[in-house]
Amino acid sequence: MALIVAKFGGTSVADTGRIERASQKIVQEVNTGHKVVVVVSAMSGVTNQLVDYCSKISPIHDVREYDAVVSSGEQVTAGLMAMALQKHGVIARSWLGWQIPIKTDLVHGKARIDSIETKELIKRLNGGEVAVVPGFQGVTDLNRVSTLGRGGSDTTAVALAAALNADRCDIYTDVDGVYTADPRIVPNARKINIIAYEEMLELASLGSKVLQTRSVEMGAKNGVPIQVLSSFGDEVGSALKGTLVTTEDKIVEQEVVTGIAHSVDEAKVTVVGVKDVPGVAARLFQPLAAAMVNVDMIVQNISSKGYTDMTFTVPHNELDLAVKTIKDNVDLSYKDLLVDENVAKVSVVGIGMRSHAGVANTMFKTLSEKNINIQVISTSEIKISVLIGDDYTELAVRSLHFAYGLEEG
Repeated sequence: MALIVAKFGGTSVADTGRIERASQKIVQEVNTGHKVVVVVSAMSGVTNQLVDYCSKISPIHDVREYDAVVSSGEQVTAGLMAMALQKHGVIARSWLGWQIPIKTDLVHGKARIDSIETKELIKRLNGGEVAVVPGFQGVTDLNRVSTLGRGGSDTTAVALAAALNADRCDIYTDVDGVYTADPRIVPNARKINIIAYEEMLELASLGSKVLQTRSVEMGAKNGVPIQVLSSFGDEVGSALKGTLVTTEDKIVEQEVVTGIAHSVDEAKVTVVGVKDVPGVAARLFQPLAAAMVNVDMIVQNISSKGYTDMTFTVPHNELDLAVKTIKDNVDLSYKDLLVDENVAKVSVVGIGMRSHAGVANTMFKTLSEKNINIQVISTSEIKISVLIGDDYTELAVRSLHFAYGLEEG
């Protein structure tokens, strides 16, 4: 008998019919003898509608009230899921974030989980009850509802699995696992059966939308096996038919390159003509960090006559804030500020890159043969990312997928 946390995303609970289907998977797990905690997202489209309501009332609003509004979608789903389970004879109860409680910091809209009280949950689970928990929400020390940001239900699920010392966290979604590339771009991409936390973290942060980055970080930190699988197939999580995210030592054969990730949610910012003196990078990036701007790829040009250019990327939705922060920065002197929103980041990821030479050469050669210009390069021990014009995204992904032999069969 195992303790399993099962999370269902928005498309998996998009309507009452899908909630019913999802509940049947939980019934199967319970009938097998497993203890189960269910974490649910809001029904598909509901969160967007709630965000729109807030924007219509006031474009600049109290983030605490915003959290009170947008957290309600998951609460509805949790109650409906508990009803569906009860209809099938399963003892089930819905819990709100504050009832557990899931304690977070005070950063509304992007809160981070500080602690989870599990005593009462464990008591109920040991009594044969299924706990249904709304994802994405918690409560601050000031007793205000808080939300964890987009994709926060994944984080809720993994955090609960860690706090409960669960055997596994199953993430049910609209795909049956993690693929070597986006199947919508590469039709012959293959499903990855097992992947290391480190690889999954890179893929998630580089554009793969299957898992939220913070959930993978939490899984790695606490050693929680995470499985990604489809809510629309017949299998349940215990059949292990999805992609298992686990420790590197559980992977028998390590591919040189595990997958190709891409993101078109990028904008390139170039600060032209800053003085090439010690501390200039700090004067540029410290205010951006204080403004919570997520800076990614960074490159500094060779100095010329005492001046240099600094280029970096930010998410599209943080571009305006980044530009405003730079313009308002009285400690930074520069000649011009250039912005390019027509860029994309393409990355190759694999733990096998640590022990194999030539991975970068294959990437650069492949892109060169397709006449794709590289604007920025960023590397780590297990990934290489390049910034290119967004018109070439699909060609780059398909070409690299073939070049590294990742196609199915």
